[in-house]
Amino acid sequence: WQMDHAYLGPAFSDDEIEALLTQSRLPYRRTQTLADDTAALLAQDKVVGWFQQRMEFGPRALGARSILASPLDAGMQARLNLIKDREDFRPVAPVVPDEDADDWFDGARDAPFMTFVYRVRSECAARIPAVRHVDGTARVQTVTAAQNPTLHALLKAFGQRTGVPVLVNTSFNTRGQPVVCTPRDALESFCTTALDALAIGPFIIDKSVWGHQP
Repeated sequence: WQMDHAYLGPAFSDDEIEALLTQSRLPYRRTQTLADDTAALLAQDKVVGWFQQRMEFGPRALGARSILASPLDAGMQARLNLIKDREDFRPVAPVVPDEDADDWFDGARDAPFMTFVYRVRSECAARIPAVRHVDGTARVQTVTAAQNPTLHALLKAFGQRTGVPVLVNTSFNTRGQPVVCTPRDALESFCTTALDALAIGPFIIDKSVWGHQP
């Protein structure tokens, strides 16, 4: 037996999520193209709260209760640390489809738990500066379509838009708070931070449209 993923925590139905969103009276939309729509937001340098399916078990956010962002801007690390109210020196980590990992990180393969450090390939370093440590390495998470089809599809969609199938992945929480578990946790964290958008189940909330609803 081999542990292939850590998505062993609680999950919430679309109906449960939508009931909370309706109660909140915040503008939201349901999408049939979650990966493409979220990739479009990320390609605009928006920082997205990502709440999907069963929660991760263990010390890492692995794409179920995550904050995701583009790695293309070197300033993204500082921006995320500001949003999360944590120390400036804290690094952030990349998530990449397993089949693309070695193209970007030397020798990376089959690292679904974000516990191994690999060297960013020199020819790729300038393209993903937000996830590169000062010593040229990164703590990589790989993901397959079998482990997390929603996250895998998002990475592929972002790659199609930007040529870079890599995203910044950090935990969906702020200083002193645990990683969000429930839809209410996610909504409260989203509304009280500078996150730009929230992809929660098949629903998207985008702060840029607040105040522009008919």
